[in-house]
Amino acid sequence: MKEFDLVVVGGGPGGYTAAIRAAQKGAKVGLVEKDRVGGTCLNRGCIPTKALYYSAKNLLTIKKAERFGITITGVEFHISEAVRRKNDVVARLVGGIEQLLKANRIELIRGAGSIEAKGKVKVESADGTVELVGAGSIIIATGSEPALIPMFNMDGINVITSTEALDLTRVPESLLIIGGGVMGCEFANIFSAFGSSVKIVEILPRILSTEDPQVVRVVERTFKKRGVGVFTGTGVEEIDVVEEGRVETRLTDGSTLTTEKVLVTIGRSFNSSGIGLEDAGVRTDDKGRIEVNPGMETSARGIYAIGDVTGGMLLAHVAAKEGIVAVENALGGTEEMDYSVIPAGIFTEPEIASVGMREKEAKEQEMEVKVGRFPYAASGKALTMDEPDGFVQIVADATSDRVLGATIVGTHATDLIGEVAVAMRQGAKATDIADTVHAHPTLPELVMEAAEDVHGMAIHKAGRRK
Repeated sequence: MKEFDLVVVGGGPGGYTAAIRAAQKGAKVGLVEKDRVGGTCLNRGCIPTKALYYSAKNLLTIKKAERFGITITGVEFHISEAVRRKNDVVARLVGGIEQLLKANRIELIRGAGSIEAKGKVKVESADGTVELVGAGSIIIATGSEPALIPMFNMDGINVITSTEALDLTRVPESLLIIGGGVMGCEFANIFSAFGSSVKIVEILPRILSTEDPQVVRVVERTFKKRGVGVFTGTGVEEIDVVEEGRVETRLTDGSTLTTEKVLVTIGRSFNSSGIGLEDAGVRTDDKGRIEVNPGMETSARGIYAIGDVTGGMLLAHVAAKEGIVAVENALGGTEEMDYSVIPAGIFTEPEIASVGMREKEAKEQEMEVKVGRFPYAASGKALTMDEPDGFVQIVADATSDRVLGATIVGTHATDLIGEVAVAMRQGAKATDIADTVHAHPTLPELVMEAAEDVHGMAIHKAGRRK
C-alpha cells in the first residue's frame, strides 16, 4: 500500500491548490480525482462560462463598432465555434494543472475516493479496480453539482442545467431561466447576446438579491434594452415538456410561458454521500454539508474538508484559500480561515464586483458609515471605451474612516475590486486610497474618486462643500 503524508480527495480549485501547497512544504502528496482536474469551476463553471461571456461581449462590441468609426458588414455568430474555443481554453488549463502536479511530484490517482478507515483512502477506478492508500491526513474536496429537482422534469435536453447549457451547439430561439441569482443572470446575459429571447423567473422580490438595489438597476437596464423579460416575486408550479423544443412552464401567478428550452440555475447538491464519512466519524448536516471548524478540520481528527462540500461560500478562490489553511493545519500549524475580505464577481453586462460590506448591510445593522460613489460616466477612460454605465461605491466607517467594503458595477469591475480588497486586508482608510496617486487616464481612478467622495471631496463630481 502506498503511503502519503497527505491525501486530497477531489482535484478542483481547493483540492489541487491544497495538494500543491502541501508539496511545496515538503509533504508527500496523493491527489485522488475521478474526472479531470480543475473540478466544476474549470470544467463546468467559472472558466467555460467566462469563455462564452467573452464571445458574447465581443459580439456586442462588434455590433456597436460604428460608434468607433468602424463599419462592419456580414457579421455572423456560430455558437459551435464559441463552444469549441471554450473547450480549448478548458483543455489548456487542465493540462497546465496536470503539469504543475507533475512538477511538484504529486501523484495523481485516478478514481473515486472514499475514506476506508482512519488514515486510509480507498480509490475505485473506472474499470472497477480498487486500491488502498495510506494517509497521515486527509482533505476532502469533493465539491458540489447542480441539484436535479424532480418537480422540474429535468431531462438534459429540453429542461437543462448549466452543464448542458455550456455545450449547446445551437442557440435556442427562446430560453426561460429559473433563478435570477448570479448564475441565472450570467446565462441570461450570454444567451440574450447570442440572440435568444430570454426570460428570467425569480421567486424573490428582485434579481441578484445579495446586491444593493441601485447596483441591480444598472443590470436591469441592460436586460431591458436587450428584451430580457424579468419576472420577480414569482415561482414555478409545473414544467411540462410538450414535445422536443417546446416546454410549457406554469408560474405561481397563473400565467404560462412557452419556450424552446428551460435552464434551471437554482440549487446545488453537495458531494458528500458514498465517501465513507459516517464510518469515519465526520459529521454532516441534513443537507449533506460537511461541518468544519475555523481550521477546516472536521469532527474526525486528521480529516479536513474544504470548498463547496462544506456549504460555505461557493467560490473557487474561497475553496483555494481554505485548502491552504487546511494544509497548514494538517502539517502541524494553527491557522484559521478568515472570511472578512472575500471579493466576488458577477459577469453580467456590465460586470458587478464586491468585497466586504454592502451599503444595505450597513443600514440593516444600523452602523454609522459614510458612502462614496463615483460614476463611470464621469471617467475619461470609461468614455473613451464607450463604457459609461455603472459606478464605484465605497463604504467606510464614519468614525475611523476604515474601508468596510466596496461594490463596483461597470466594465472591468471584477478586475478593479482587487485594489479595495488589498486595502481592506491592510486595514486602510478611505483617505489612504484617495491620497494614493492613480495613473491617468485609467479605470482605477474611479476607485480613487469614490474614496475621495466618502468625504465629499471627489474632484470630478459635484460634492458637498465644507
